[in-house]
Amino acid sequence: MSFFSIVITVYNKADFIKNTLSSVLNQSFKDLEIIVVNDGSTDESETIINSFKDTRVRLITTENQGASVARNTGIKAAKYSYIALLDGDDIWDKEYLKTIHTAILKFPEHKIFATAISQKYEHKTVPVIYNFKRSGLYKSYNYFEASQKYSLLTSSSVVFHKSILEKTGYFDPLIISGQDTDMWIRFGLHYDILFINKQLVIYNYSPSSLSNTTFGLDKKPKYDKYLKEEQNNKYIKAYLDRNRYSMAILSKLQSDNKSFNYFKSHIDINTLSTRKNLLLKSPKWLLKLLIKLKSLKGEKVYYPKD
Repeated sequence: MSFFSIVITVYNKADFIKNTLSSVLNQSFKDLEIIVVNDGSTDESETIINSFKDTRVRLITTENQGASVARNTGIKAAKYSYIALLDGDDIWDKEYLKTIHTAILKFPEHKIFATAISQKYEHKTVPVIYNFKRSGLYKSYNYFEASQKYSLLTSSSVVFHKSILEKTGYFDPLIISGQDTDMWIRFGLHYDILFINKQLVIYNYSPSSLSNTTFGLDKKPKYDKYLKEEQNNKYIKAYLDRNRYSMAILSKLQSDNKSFNYFKSHIDINTLSTRKNLLLKSPKWLLKLLIKLKSLKGEKVYYPKD
């Protein structure tokens, strides 16, 4: 009997999906099923997926409905209790699932597990720097406290017991970009995260990915669902304000004064760094120049470059 259900979502990932699938099939831990949800790809993704003849691979092809619906479809089709998410362009170290499995057996009281990750750009691979001091192999963290700089959870480095969805719910299909952040908030409100201090996942930066091409404010979270919770927890407040700051900057870049004022009005400026407070007050032309300079380094930017 298998232990993990791997849910891989794919939309036009023909350049990556072969390596992604191979990284799962080459895992040292073999007790798994792989559910690949092809979210209406128009490139050769489906042909490449079908070239894998391993009986553990199950392909579900749907019309393009977005990442939330695709992930929910895969999770609902899963046969086993532990769900491991993986985006169709990222890579797992061959010991990823074995390491997670060992942690599950060692810490059975936990329901959500994650490992450290690295980000791969065209000319370099960079380990993610978290806001906490990393020591020891295992440590339990409050999600918000440990995600003040970079999220403790990502859609390619999280494994969770399916039962938690009874409390958290599924991915929100109304959110087109940023649905992961919305889900991690709900995870963090109910559960601590067992973090494994090993970089076992490589996030492949792709300029054409959803997060790098979707900038419509109507497609992103408004961060207005947790006003009560943030009143009583400074870490939740700081986490939400960091995301509101990003939306405020995006609003300014789009000359959307109404949205800018909305997001800014919900931010406690004391939760932001001096630099971010200055950028909130900066003119649009300066923000665009700074984004352009960062993009020249080949690293991820969260706003349109033009």
